[in-house]
Amino acid sequence: MASLTKHFTTTLERIEIFISPRYFTEVNLYGRLYPCKTNLPTLMHFDSNGRIPFKEAMEIGNFTPSKVGASFGPTWTTHWFKVRVDIPESWLGKEVHLRWCTECESMLWTSDGIPLQGLSGTERQSFIISSNATLEDLRQTFYIEMACNTLFGSGSPNMISPPDRKRYFTLDLADIACFDRQVYELIMDFEVLYGIAKHLPRSTSRPFDALYVANEMINIIQKGDFSRESYVSAKELGTKFFSQHNGESQHKIIAVGNCHIDCAWLWPYEETVRKCARSWSSAVQLMERYPNFRFACSQAQQFMWVKENYPALYEKVKYFVAKGQFIPVGGTWVEMDGNLPGGESFIRQFLYGQRFFQQEFCKRCKEFWLPDTFGYSAQLPQIMKLCGMERFLSIKMSWNLVNEFPHDNFFWEGIDGTNVLVHFPPNKTYTSTATVQEIVSSIDKLADKGRVSCSLLLYGKGDGGGGPTGDMLERIKRLNNVDGIAKVQHGTPDQFFSIVEEKHVNQLCKWSGELYLELHNGSYTTQAKMKFLNRQCEILLRDTELLHSVLLAACRDEDKKAYPELELERLWKIMLLNQFHDVLPGTSIEDVHKEASFYYKEVIKGAAGLMDTAVRRLFGVPEGRGEEEELVLVNVLSWQRTELIRVPWYKDEISRRMWIEGVGKAMQNVSNEAGGGTLVPVVVVPMGYQLLRGLSAVKAPVHFEQKKDGSFFLKNQFLEAIINSEGCVSSLILSECQKEAISSGCVGNKYVIYDDIPLFWDAWDVMHYHLETGRNAIKEIIEPLKVSEQGPLRVSLTFRVKIGMNSEMKQKISIDAVHPYILFESTINWEESHKFLKVEFPVNVVSPRATYEIQFGNLQRPTHGNTSWDWAKYEVCGHKWVDLSEYDWGVSILNKSKYGHSVRGNKMYLSLLRSPKSPDAKADMGKHIITYAMMPHSKTFQQAGVIQLAYQLNYPLHIFPTSHLAKPGASHYVTNAHRVLPLEMHESLSWFQVSDPAIVIETVKKAEDRDDCLVVRMYESFGGRVHVVLRSCLPIHKAVLCNALEDVVESSLQKVKWKGNNLELSFNPYQIISVLLYVEV
Repeated sequence: MASLTKHFTTTLERIEIFISPRYFTEVNLYGRLYPCKTNLPTLMHFDSNGRIPFKEAMEIGNFTPSKVGASFGPTWTTHWFKVRVDIPESWLGKEVHLRWCTECESMLWTSDGIPLQGLSGTERQSFIISSNATLEDLRQTFYIEMACNTLFGSGSPNMISPPDRKRYFTLDLADIACFDRQVYELIMDFEVLYGIAKHLPRSTSRPFDALYVANEMINIIQKGDFSRESYVSAKELGTKFFSQHNGESQHKIIAVGNCHIDCAWLWPYEETVRKCARSWSSAVQLMERYPNFRFACSQAQQFMWVKENYPALYEKVKYFVAKGQFIPVGGTWVEMDGNLPGGESFIRQFLYGQRFFQQEFCKRCKEFWLPDTFGYSAQLPQIMKLCGMERFLSIKMSWNLVNEFPHDNFFWEGIDGTNVLVHFPPNKTYTSTATVQEIVSSIDKLADKGRVSCSLLLYGKGDGGGGPTGDMLERIKRLNNVDGIAKVQHGTPDQFFSIVEEKHVNQLCKWSGELYLELHNGSYTTQAKMKFLNRQCEILLRDTELLHSVLLAACRDEDKKAYPELELERLWKIMLLNQFHDVLPGTSIEDVHKEASFYYKEVIKGAAGLMDTAVRRLFGVPEGRGEEEELVLVNVLSWQRTELIRVPWYKDEISRRMWIEGVGKAMQNVSNEAGGGTLVPVVVVPMGYQLLRGLSAVKAPVHFEQKKDGSFFLKNQFLEAIINSEGCVSSLILSECQKEAISSGCVGNKYVIYDDIPLFWDAWDVMHYHLETGRNAIKEIIEPLKVSEQGPLRVSLTFRVKIGMNSEMKQKISIDAVHPYILFESTINWEESHKFLKVEFPVNVVSPRATYEIQFGNLQRPTHGNTSWDWAKYEVCGHKWVDLSEYDWGVSILNKSKYGHSVRGNKMYLSLLRSPKSPDAKADMGKHIITYAMMPHSKTFQQAGVIQLAYQLNYPLHIFPTSHLAKPGASHYVTNAHRVLPLEMHESLSWFQVSDPAIVIETVKKAEDRDDCLVVRMYESFGGRVHVVLRSCLPIHKAVLCNALEDVVESSLQKVKWKGNNLELSFNPYQIISVLLYVEV
């Protein structure tokens, strides 16, 4: 007879208690999981302090006795243990586990140095020595490498706090034990039944069925006094329940294991290398036990780390890749930030990532895999497609703070019109544990019910690694096809996307433009030095590749191998590593940012050395200065430009060296403090060089005057400005149309400071309410505004002020004879806490949209807050410029290394510095040099040259001495019959140029797999359609289009022709085109 009681909650809790690892273990089922245990006969310890390889630990290790309960540390140190296992003969035929539990991460090794499995505290604390112990298993020796950090570093008092460097970790458990597999199978049955009973809606019978089945199973076991027979009977009852299957209409979930590992975050890069080994060795162990298990893994850099440091493990990885269980995904070098890297950096992430996977595994990745980053550029769809991918997976948009993203399956359209298929796993995480609750949640939260019949479940411990566990796989096995709940099956990302492409694409919606994450928008500004160094590296690598490409095309045949391909690739990969989505955004611990800074400086030093080599071979740069030495000016941009440069000579010497007369009026002495010499104007040909033999004419000299109130009036041929005594711009008139750029009653270049206290994610977030706390940042004028430089070519004003509570700024404000903007150069010693510094420009422009530069193009965003989608964009990402324009006029703000922007109404803000204290307590403290410019313009920003001038601000002319002399009047253009050698020096020469200013040549490099090809990458920057001519003086005989991976576009073979040094091309709005140019040999 059935029980007279019907109390759902108490019965449910009875099930929970019966398998609890915490309560009543002396009488419940869980307490019988390990019926026999014995201590380790040998436990020896060696403190290696640093991270050393296994071989070195064995060679130098001085092992001494240790014991359970001992503590080891401090944080970031490494400890090795020698463990001898003596299995009692009475355990023969039984499953035996080594158990090891600390509060930190460990790796288990064989005695001959083969990594076996990670042991990560509560997540994974046992290793199967044998599933059926034999005589050969009884005596074994293992080594355990303990890393004194948890999966999430060592933050204290909370996870993202700076690491507690004095933390020690306790060895809580170290023994061997018999494992009762029969008990374990029952525990997993109970766990899934409990989940179904608890989480399925009680409007159906299934949760009640699960409850009563589990309750009866407990009765059987308890009445049978936990006998083997009772286990069998209970198991039969559970199996009967799990054998009741769904119908065909039930939603299908494809379960994919993964272990998202941040390349650096709350731990340094070096620790990530070990995290990869711990996590991947654990995954490989599971693949051997569960043939259906599929494990997706991204980031070529991490594969490379494992290959270099754990060759035996890497061979296993390759084996399981071939079997289809270990699945490379993503196609990028690392999972990079989605906003801050330049366009070419995005392409190189895919280029080097896909090449690695092709070379190592004979396959390219089909899915772009970027689950965790802080927003996604609107140019990514086109870049993805150019890199051979039309599928994208992420989950981060579920973190939106204000608006719930409306789709989980959709097409994403980029600014050029390219569409890619996107999936956001509806469980909103990549760290699922495959519980019933998460399966139910996947259906409940699915935004596209009725439009799709399947979705992905990404399971496995992540961020700090760890990956899937046996428990997760056992849950999936039981949930394969159980009536009342979605079908859960092991599979691959490719299988999932193929189903959607085959069955559901016609039902999917489209999202156009950027995927703006309504969170983590402080990461555009945090750790400003990371952003500054990254942009410097991007610029220097680009310029170095250009010069070496010219050298490759121009040099003698036997010298062509001088192209430093391997070194350039090494430097690129270092920079790409630093573009990981917690490094470049500035959201890692202090150790990481110190290491990243070192890497960036290594790239700068290495690229500068390579550039020096190219320059010496191209221009014959002398070892020392000589009487006949000249200066060569190199313009790396694809348009003619006018600039002011400083030369090391004074007026008399310049006049003697010039080939033209009348140069005296276009010069200005430079003070010794600024390096001495003379300031001169020059015009340089597009993407080429020019010897300094003549100076540019200046239409009007710069004029200034000081007023009685301490303000200054500045004027050049473009602008008239008034700078008040606090360094603010009280008036800025565009001479061409006499329009005032500064809003009435306001001032520009106003420094504003805000309280910056987010809800939790300190380095990541700037909350909307910070806008309510803004006030004047200047607290005291230390040195009043004064003239620091004056002459016909440039006038500069300087002043020094105290800003915030503890900081100081010195700023130079300049106007010159050749640029249509006013330039601001600030040196700030920043020592604040939870403050946000911006510079404000209230402008005399009304527009509902502002335009921001992004990778290979630009993007419009609202300046109003009409909807929650609009006002949530109170802090956004832009690159070198932002523009606010009306019909025929506007104002642009240009910058050299800033990314955070805001335009609200008519007020334009450039975000300069933050001061979060977690996870790096010293973030942004110290000296910063910040450069930006304000540029009013007539007509559109495209017609006004804003794009070009922003490039010029960031890509200065390169100036080198040369001793190779060219005859005066030598042509600036040569035919393919000539080699561009130092012995054939021309007075000026343009290596590449395009016929329309809308087209930017972004990259010139050697092709990856050919020594006789260059790759020229261009993009349309205005947002229109244009037909152009690419011209080059280099010895080129053939051109074909290629994608970003440098595969030839077969359809272009008949359409693209190189004729007489020219190539005609047609561009669509924001289109990126790459061309393979074959050099004559």
